[in-house]
Formats: sequence, structure tokens, C-alpha cells
Amino acid sequence: MLWLQRTVDSSVTIEGLGLHSGKKACMTFAPGAPHSGIVFLVPGAGPDGAQVEIKAVVENVSAEKDLVRATTLTQGDVEIHTVEHVLAALSGCGITNCEITIEGGEPPVPACGSSLSYVEMIDEAGIREQGLPAMFYKISQPVKLKQRDVEITAEPAESFLITFQVQYDDPLIGFQELTIDLYPKSFREEIAPARTFAMMSDVDKLREMGLALGGSVENALVFDNGVIAGGLELRFPDECVRHKILDLIGDLALLGMPIQGHIRAKLSGHAANVDFTRILAKSERRMPRIYPPRNADYWDIGSIMEIMPHRYPFLLVDRIIELKPGKTVVGIKNVSINEPFFQGHFPGHPIMPAVLITEAMAQVGGVLLMSSVDDSRGKLVYFSGIDNARFRRPVTPGDQLRFELELIKLRGPICKMRGTAWVDGNLVAEADLLSTVVDR
Repeated sequence: MLWLQRTVDSSVTIEGLGLHSGKKACMTFAPGAPHSGIVFLVPGAGPDGAQVEIKAVVENVSAEKDLVRATTLTQGDVEIHTVEHVLAALSGCGITNCEITIEGGEPPVPACGSSLSYVEMIDEAGIREQGLPAMFYKISQPVKLKQRDVEITAEPAESFLITFQVQYDDPLIGFQELTIDLYPKSFREEIAPARTFAMMSDVDKLREMGLALGGSVENALVFDNGVIAGGLELRFPDECVRHKILDLIGDLALLGMPIQGHIRAKLSGHAANVDFTRILAKSERRMPRIYPPRNADYWDIGSIMEIMPHRYPFLLVDRIIELKPGKTVVGIKNVSINEPFFQGHFPGHPIMPAVLITEAMAQVGGVLLMSSVDDSRGKLVYFSGIDNARFRRPVTPGDQLRFELELIKLRGPICKMRGTAWVDGNLVAEADLLSTVVDR
């Protein structure tokens, strides 16, 4: 599975009250540069009124802070409280880079008490594809955390799955369990609408602790012996476990990259979630690369192999140097005398077969097509047609082929692309390609 870097396309602002502080708060999402991650900005909080930057990583969660009801990021004396719902929205929507300006010490609590308003902020701003693979954390072996009755484990998987169990005495909650395969559509529909909840017996205790001062029966579910205060109705019969999954997504986002694996949690809260994220962060953080890239602004062969099923001797693209999902792609194929086809085409006069030039062009186009579909898991690209093919010059060992493709039409699973191939600035081949996305 491959994650691409994404950011918001424009700035968008929301205002309101902080959930726990009850104070006026303002938050702005703004585009982030490739490789920058999620960064919180606090204007005027530094020396001489300087802006303070706090990267959303678990290393910036203070171990001294009480994480019972919220997750807090710190940088020196500067704190940002209750970041989990915002991070869950960004992570769930596939945003990997974003600048978040915070005024008031914590994000404004949405009127609906869930992450849905933050998702709507992202929709208003739009999503910008940045055309580069994102580093991700691949669970390669089981990891476990156990603290009394609380358990969190991670296991290898082909996508990002979460299984969560909760148990409460209130008859409207009781025992709930849910497993969900997380990607933007499932997050938006199944998790983002789930609201913050509390027991009525805990509300006064929270307020004595200086928490939940901005909470109310309008923006949170408050359970009182089988009744929901304020006459609110559940959005899902198991809304509570869905919100616990939302919290866990936000806390896991502090790893600083998407996760590939199956996370199982039992009775966990923010403190255990963050402890588990610390365990993951201490082990080697992984990325879709065989070796560290010389230049992080292109796709190396490891990244390509995450999205393309081809292998030796039929993987015919070495690097993607430019990608605008849904628009264009530029790829490189280095032609070596060691290519197996040169043994027979032709002995003593090696020339790359025109059909393989076309195949390499189609593979570069396949990266463009697979990065343009909403969910590429379990998908393949079939090369289904070719028109207007012309081969202008021979391609020989030592040449570097540069393929440039433009997506002309994408209708359902059918795609038409216009491709050209170049060597040293000279056009060597061109064709119109038809491709189809199919299930594996």
C-alpha cells in the first residue's frame, strides 16, 4: 500500500470555545510544504513575541501532563491542549502536511462535538495532491502494551485497520466492539461523526479539575443511567466505541506518518494511546524505500514497487521525477546492456524493442492512474489499447528514456493518456494509451 503526500489547498479558519478551557479559541488550517508534516503555530508565544512552532509528534507530548481526557503538545512553556480530534480529522482525510495556527491554547470545540466540523474545514479548503510518496510506518512484527485491564497491540496487515473494545456500566453503552478498515471514505462516514461522550457522574469531577469547561449537552453525549442529557439521539448504536477509535487515530497520528497494520485496543484512553505511540516511535520508522533517497523530491524504485505489481524482468521504470495526480507524470527508464531482451534483440546490434518502450511508457502511466483513484488497494492497471504509435529513433544501451504522459480522459475505470518518450531531448516514441483499473 502507498500513501501520497497531501495538504490543504487554501487557508480556512474556525472560531469557538475550547472544549476544556472554555476560553475563546481560533484555529486556521494552511498549506504545508512537502515533508513538513503537521505543525502547530502559536503566534506571539515565544521570546519577544515570536511565533512558536510545535510539530505534532509524540516526542512533543509531555510525560508529565495528565492525559486522562485530552492529549497536550508542549514546547517549553507553550502548551496546546486537546489536539486529538484535529489530528484525527487530518489523518483520516489523508492530509500529511499542514500548518495549524492556534490562538487560545486549544482548538475550538465543534458545535457537533465530533471531528466532522474539522473534516468540513478540510473540504472547504480543498485537498492538494503533492505528487510524492509519504513516509509510512509498516508494522512488521507484533507490538503489545498492557496496563492492568488496558491492552493495545499492533499486527502486520495490508492496510490500516483498528479494532476497539469498550465496556461501560451505563445500559446505553455496555460492551461495544468495532473493526474498521480506515481510509478517507470510511473515516468520513463511520468515524468522524462520532461525538465526545462522558458519564454524568464524571462531569462535576472534570470541572473541578478545570476540564470540560467548554463542553455542554449540545456538543457532547452525557450519559445518565440509560438517558442522554439534553435529549440528544445517538448517530450510531455504537457511537461511543467509534469515538474511542477517533481518539486513537488522533493519538496514533503523533507518530508523524500513516500506519500500515492492524491496531487492536481494549479499554484504552489517551494515556495508553500515547504510551503505545511512544513504543512505536522508539523502533525504526519505516518508509516505502529500499534505501534512503538522495533526493526526497522524486519516487525511487522502492516507492514505485509499492504501487506497481511488476517485478524483474518486467519492471521497466526506475524513477518518477514529477507527478501531478489526475494530470501528468514524468518517469525515467535507464537502459543497460544487461537488460535481458538485448540477448536476442539483436545480437551484435542491441536495440530496445518498440513494444517494450511502449510497455515502459504504459507503466509510467500506470503510476499516474493508480495515484489518481480514490483507493488503489487491491487494484491493477491493464493496458487495454494503443493508438497513433510512432517510433522515431532507436533506443540503445546507455540511453536514458524520459517518459512524459498526460491524462486526457478518466471516466470510471477507463483512462486515456497521451505519452511521449525522449532521449537527450530527442523524441524517440509517442502513443495514445488506453488503460483500465481492475480488481486483482
